[in-house]
Amino acid sequence: MAFDGITIANVVKEMNDTLIGGRIYKIAQPEPDELLLTIKTTTGQYRLLISAGASLPLIYLTEANKQAPLTAPGFCMLLRKHLQNGRIVEVTQPGLERIVHIGVEHLNEMGDLCKKKLIVEIMGKHSNIIFCDDKEMIIDSIKHISGLVSSVREVLPGKPYFVADTTHKQNPLETEAADFSKTLQGAPMPVFKALYTSYTGISPIMAQEICYRAGVDGEQPTAALSPQDMQKIFAEWDKVMQAVKKGDFAPAIAYEGNKPVEFAAFPLTMYAEVKNYDSMSCLLESYYAEKNAITRIRQRSVDLRKIVQTALERNVKKYDLQLQQMKDTEKRETYRIYGELLNTYGYGVEPGAKSMEALNYYTNEMITIPLDPTLSTTENAKKYFDKYGKMKRTYEALSELTEEVKKEIEHLRSISAALDIAIGEEDLVQIKEELIESGYIRRKSGSKKVKITSKPFHYISSDGYDMYVGKNNFQNEELTFKFATGNDWWFHAKGCPGSHVVVKVQGVEEMPDSTFEEAARLAAYYSAGREQGKVEVDYIQKKHVKKPNGAKPGFVVYYTNYSMVIDADISGIVQAER
Repeated sequence: MAFDGITIANVVKEMNDTLIGGRIYKIAQPEPDELLLTIKTTTGQYRLLISAGASLPLIYLTEANKQAPLTAPGFCMLLRKHLQNGRIVEVTQPGLERIVHIGVEHLNEMGDLCKKKLIVEIMGKHSNIIFCDDKEMIIDSIKHISGLVSSVREVLPGKPYFVADTTHKQNPLETEAADFSKTLQGAPMPVFKALYTSYTGISPIMAQEICYRAGVDGEQPTAALSPQDMQKIFAEWDKVMQAVKKGDFAPAIAYEGNKPVEFAAFPLTMYAEVKNYDSMSCLLESYYAEKNAITRIRQRSVDLRKIVQTALERNVKKYDLQLQQMKDTEKRETYRIYGELLNTYGYGVEPGAKSMEALNYYTNEMITIPLDPTLSTTENAKKYFDKYGKMKRTYEALSELTEEVKKEIEHLRSISAALDIAIGEEDLVQIKEELIESGYIRRKSGSKKVKITSKPFHYISSDGYDMYVGKNNFQNEELTFKFATGNDWWFHAKGCPGSHVVVKVQGVEEMPDSTFEEAARLAAYYSAGREQGKVEVDYIQKKHVKKPNGAKPGFVVYYTNYSMVIDADISGIVQAER
């Protein structure tokens, strides 16, 4: 997990800088496994969010408040009894363990000064918040762990608190070069894995980053490391550990496109697009808010995805069946020629003959025509003409139907691509409206057409040009035929569903090559082909883009265009403030 010991060391430093000497003003338990402490200090009021959730354990300072339940849970009431108005005197982290100790002084019922400790363990599904006395005897915990659940350690009132050493990892802050080399050589596995499995508090992403900084392939086995490689890795490792000891952190989130993918207490140089933060708490709040937004949109779009997928599968089956039927009509011209040749040369065929050889005057080749011996030559010719007529009518009808179904499949795939790039509920509203207008969803009786607030993505090229990206077919339509003017440049991934990208020209000067490339990368990234790495992108001035009569939203045609093959990497392209 990215929430490793180094991240916690950064949070602990922030807590020491802001909370020491502060008094715990409020204690709330918004969720069964979550605490929200409000702390007043001489410099202001702070909130500390602590979560022991199995899926997302965390601890950080936040300005956001959360609604507490009307009836406080027992653990919350216990903390209020002991810690309300208590003063935070220390915040520590043992080694680089994912553990935070919060020492609190308070007056007991007799007015005597007492010390208690709130211990936060950020350990995935084993995360917990444990309340102890000054002798580290457990008073209570937010999760009770009995001997039936864990044979290693019980977390119950009255039990002594200790950290079970089940992994036998070393403290990275106390590592010397010789020990480091010996540890890695004794771990027969990829280098980056040896780092995070041998030392506490190191996440896989931080291990990969250290290898990257050292210029060593982290995927290679430790046995393949040369002494020089080992020295390079330790040098970068030591730089990170010295920065941790000094509290010299530089939190950053790594992005791929618009999506946050990783975070760390130090810049992730292995990623091209990184956003730096002044505070780890601000980073965590932003990171999980963006992650939760993406997850929430995925959940909200499940019903729409199901509708689109069902319709897509049905149309693909229909299309395959129609193509097979079309294939069955391929012999229609052969039957017509058989009929013509029988009418031309059939006078010499003897009654009861099973075949006739004749010169095909279309190809100047001799062919053999099968005959029904029970029919006359004229009747055989009529039989072939009847087959030809039936197949011709079938072919003409299927030609129109297959074209309609093919367009419907393209339309549904474009909606599916739009669902993949939706980032807000307002985007889903517009996609749902398109499905309603296309007849896939029935509009509720009495309901009015919803107000559309979703807007296209807006990027600024390195040369200062405005670049707009449609999120769905309605926005593609509006961008291309209402927003763009004749000389603006238009981009689209070739042969696959994707967004229309419009670059607004500035006057009459020629647009720089770098802007063409950046717009093409946007078109590649916001298309169904972006997973391929390299995408062919068509581009042309908007005045050459046309919309056929009766076409679906966002469907266009063009006949003279330029093309380029480019990677679907938009890191470094600046997105305008929304």
